[in-house]
Amino acid sequence: MTIEITPRASDRLKAISLSDSNPDLCLRITVTSGGCHGFQYLMSLTSTSSISPIDDTLFEAPDGTGAKVVMDEPSLELLKGSKVDYTVELIGSQFRIVDNPKAKSSCGCGTSFDVEF
Repeated sequence: MTIEITPRASDRLKAISLSDSNPDLCLRITVTSGGCHGFQYLMSLTSTSSISPIDDTLFEAPDGTGAKVVMDEPSLELLKGSKVDYTVELIGSQFRIVDNPKAKSSCGCGTSFDVEF
């Protein structure tokens, strides 16, 4: 099972990559303990050259944009079956994890979640 990169997330990652003139750009998603529900999503932009072939899994959007998302194995275990999306709201825009099948509950802002073991 993998994760899905939505067209909005794919388009935004491609736009960032083009504006930075960095075709090796990818979105790293890590899950750490913390937040108001026990686990929190941390997202950062990184280069594919920093990916560990042993510890990381790289996902590429199937739409041909070249958009990439990378996760370490512990984070992937908590996010399998999820979608990476990009949202634009009045308070700002952000990449988000949506439809996480392992999340029992999440906070209102969507940055932390609780899992069912």
